[in-house]
Formats: sequence, C-alpha cells, structure tokens
Amino acid sequence: MADNMVPEENGVISAAEEKIAVATQWQLIWWRFRKHRLAMAGTAVLALLYLVSLGADFLSYVDPDESEAQRSLMAPQPIHWFDGGKLRPYVHPVKGMRDPVSFKRVYAPDTSVKVRVRLFGRGYPYRLFGVIRCSRHLLAVEDARPEESLFILGTDVQGRDLWSRLMSGTRTSMTIGLVSVTLSLFLGVFLGGISGYFGGLPDTIIQRIIEILRSIPTIPLWMGLAAALPAHWDIVQVYFAITIIISLIGWTELARVVRGRFISLRQEDFVMAAELLGCSKVRIIFRHMVPSFVSHIIAATTLAIPAMIISETSLSFLGLGLRPPAISWGVLLQDAQNIQALVISPWLLIPALPVIVAVLAFNFMGDGIRDAADPYG
Repeated sequence: MADNMVPEENGVISAAEEKIAVATQWQLIWWRFRKHRLAMAGTAVLALLYLVSLGADFLSYVDPDESEAQRSLMAPQPIHWFDGGKLRPYVHPVKGMRDPVSFKRVYAPDTSVKVRVRLFGRGYPYRLFGVIRCSRHLLAVEDARPEESLFILGTDVQGRDLWSRLMSGTRTSMTIGLVSVTLSLFLGVFLGGISGYFGGLPDTIIQRIIEILRSIPTIPLWMGLAAALPAHWDIVQVYFAITIIISLIGWTELARVVRGRFISLRQEDFVMAAELLGCSKVRIIFRHMVPSFVSHIIAATTLAIPAMIISETSLSFLGLGLRPPAISWGVLLQDAQNIQALVISPWLLIPALPVIVAVLAFNFMGDGIRDAADPYG
C-alpha cells in the first residue's frame, strides 16, 4: 500500500483526508480562508494600511501642520527617478508667480535646479510609536528644506503638504474604526447574550432600546451629538467622544445576531450540562456559548469596521465629527466641498482613494472570513 494512504475498515483514505479529519476548527478556517484570493489580497492591503498608521510620522517628510500661504494649492510634483541613466531621484523646485491676466497664483518648476531626493534622511523630529525620539524619514531632500521643495501629492488651500497629512489621516481613520468596533463588539456580545440567554424582561428591555436607537434619523442625531460636544475640547477628547458615540450606536445589529444565536444554543446539550454542573451564568455565556460561534462574530466585526470608517469620514466631511486641527480622511475631504476649488485642484479628492481601498479590503476580508467560518459547509 502506498505511503500516502492509510488503511480503513471500508477502504483507504489519503494523508490529506486524514489531516483534515484531525484538524482543529481554526485550522480548517485558515485553510479555507487562504483559498479566497480576494480575501487574502484584502488582508494584505489592510496590513499595509495599518503599517502606514504605525509609521505615519516616519512616512511623512513634512510636519503635517506646517502651512505657508505662498504654497497654496500646488499641484502634485513628479519625482524624476533617473539622472544620466542612473537611479538618482530628484525633483525640480517649484516657483510661484502671479498670472498677469487672471491674477491667480500659478506654479512652474525651475528646471535649472535639481533637488536630490534620498531615503532615510533627517527631517522634523517626532516620536516613533509615540515613544522613541527620532528624526529619520523615509524621504528627505539634500541641501534643501522639504517643505519648500518636495510636494508629492501637492498642497491644500493653506499650503500644507497633502502627502504628510494623508499619512496622519490614515492613522486616525484606521484606528478610530478599530476602537469603535471593539467597544461595539463588547456591547453587542454582552447585551445580545443577556437578551438571548435570559429572555423575559431583560430581553424585552434590550430589544426596545435597540428598536429606539435604530429608529432615530441618522443625520439629525449626528447634528445633535456634534452640537453637544464642547467647543473647547482638544483633539484627543473629541476623538474619544466620536469613538464612543459611534460605538454606542453601532452595537445594535451585532446584538440582534448574538441574541438569535443564543436563543438557538441555550437548549443545546452542552449548555444544559454546564447548568447542571453548577456553572455560573457568566461562565456559560462567555466560556461555552460565545466560543461556539466566535468565527461568525469575527466575520461580523470585519464587516462592521468599514461602516465605522465611513461613519467617521462622513461625519468629519460634514463638519459633525473630528474638526481641524485634527487630521483624518474626512477632515482632509472637507476641502473638496467647494466645487470651484475641486475643479481647479482635483488632487484634493486624493484622500477619498484610501477610503475606497480600505472599505473594499475590509469587505473582501470579511467575505472570506464569513465563507471560511463554516469549514464543514
């Protein structure tokens, strides 16, 4: 008999089939998930975005709050990668002047000067991961100031570098989604579990709260909550306030899913056995019932994160969420509200691209997890 075959009463099974037969649930989920190419691609993109979030200051070459009215609305600047047949990236510095006909400020590259672009050069000081003092950046320029010579994605109305602001905005928007979903996950599982396991009066009260929250019109609710935030709060306070507000509203759908699962599970033999052994209600819920469908919770969570990101972006875009000087994708897109400015400066819409990419990546990954959550199907 071949080495890769294992004897069985009614025949033989392959080594691969034996491996599947003894695999854990998480191994089966992983094997099925990695076959989903879009999900794997989405996971890779999300990993890259979170790496950008961690190293936002390192990837920025200019202080994102550095402004200069003389550099307002500069178009993206091309980087010339080869010089004399060799890989020696450089840029031509940009000079601003006033158009004598339209009186608009226009910019033109000075082709007589080459500013060398180098990797891992020194720039403005920052704290890497909020702890380590550092002044190294991915991109820097030689014998010049980057805020005066390097504009990869152009500048905004106030002359601030859009690339550096986009890096900082990625950190804010990507982390606010994680924090919000974490709080929503706790509330959804806890309240949904109580509602489904105990039933009766607790179930009635929690379900009525869910119905009330889901019946409130979204825009008036956001406007009221935004007006309730004190104007003197700093960026950190507003950040956490918006995070908590999004979480308090976003837990209702997960709670209903958990409730339905608990109602179907509370009559299962393993739950009744735990009750007969004298296990506490909290232990039965979190030790026995929740782990039985944790893969579905993970799938629901990954699909909820993009909704949180869109909520923050939409609120900040409308001026109801994070406010300047905070930096997020929604705050950056506020400059794109003016149609006239948008026609003249279409690069102001660039912050919309990472929003689209992040949402698609989360949806692809969530679909892959959802399909893999039932590896026996």
